[in-house]
Amino acid sequence: MEKRSVTVAAVDVEALERDAAAAVAAASTPEELDEIRIRYLGRRSELKQALRAVRDRETGMTLNAVRERLEAAFDTRETELERDQLAKRDQALDVTLPGTQLRRGRLHPLTQIRREVEDIFLGLGYEIIDSREVETVWHNFDALNQPLTHPSRSHRDTFYVDDDTLLRTHTSTGQIRVMEQRDPPIYIATLGRVYRRDTPSPRSTPNFHQVEALAVDRGITLADLKGTLMHFFRAMFGEGRDVRMRTSFFPFTEPSVEFDVTCFLCAGKGCAFCKHTGWFEMGGAGVVDPAVFERVGYDPEEWSGFAWGLGLDRIAAQRHGIPDIRMFWENDLRVLRQF
Repeated sequence: MEKRSVTVAAVDVEALERDAAAAVAAASTPEELDEIRIRYLGRRSELKQALRAVRDRETGMTLNAVRERLEAAFDTRETELERDQLAKRDQALDVTLPGTQLRRGRLHPLTQIRREVEDIFLGLGYEIIDSREVETVWHNFDALNQPLTHPSRSHRDTFYVDDDTLLRTHTSTGQIRVMEQRDPPIYIATLGRVYRRDTPSPRSTPNFHQVEALAVDRGITLADLKGTLMHFFRAMFGEGRDVRMRTSFFPFTEPSVEFDVTCFLCAGKGCAFCKHTGWFEMGGAGVVDPAVFERVGYDPEEWSGFAWGLGLDRIAAQRHGIPDIRMFWENDLRVLRQF
């Protein structure tokens, strides 16, 4: 059957709806859409005029249905146009231009050196041990065969909390505690802060860092100590730095030695920083004294071992060419940002 347009109060409703839908679809801007909305749904539009002239229920329902469909079409098209405009605006905005660059944080150079030292020891099969900074006099001095007359026991050299407690003067206390709790063989490294009443200078500070290593096993000799330390220095400073071992004395090792590396400032020629010797002292070492083993319950006839203590601050200074280790504690960003 042939479809006929519905005419209500001299208005061709189907033609009106068709024209309005076409105009809505053709609108390219929100402003143009508003004009079309006024034309077809405004107070003076044909549709509104027809609704005012309605006198029967059926005609009213037909016209209201057309109005609702047109309003829905206008809302849908308005959403589409707004979305298109946002997309065009985003494309026009050059988001590749640099904004305010946030500076990335980084580890302190002493922390970097500490982690690198830990990696070297882990590669050798050592275990990394953490130990307490507040220690007993027995663990800090007595267990390490330190005589009562030694200058380091003085209140002028050590920070005491009370007569039996102090801030550790070396990380060797961690070695004593491990030997108290474990049976040999032992291969450990302890790292951390230590405290001494030193006058701040380019070579020393009252608060600094140490790394101590301890190996206890059967048949360990001074040659094992030298080979291990030479490997450590080569891994830390490369092949271009000379290392020397010289005899010394420490109450907790016998025989005792000290290790030096060539000064980074003068390359071994001699300068004020190295006191014109060409060498920079890194720390002490030696074969563990039998008296230390006896204090922790080890049989010195069965077990032997070596130990050493090096300053991490001095290692970092030699590694990075810092002429004054106090610079690590001043928090000057001009220095710290270089690492």
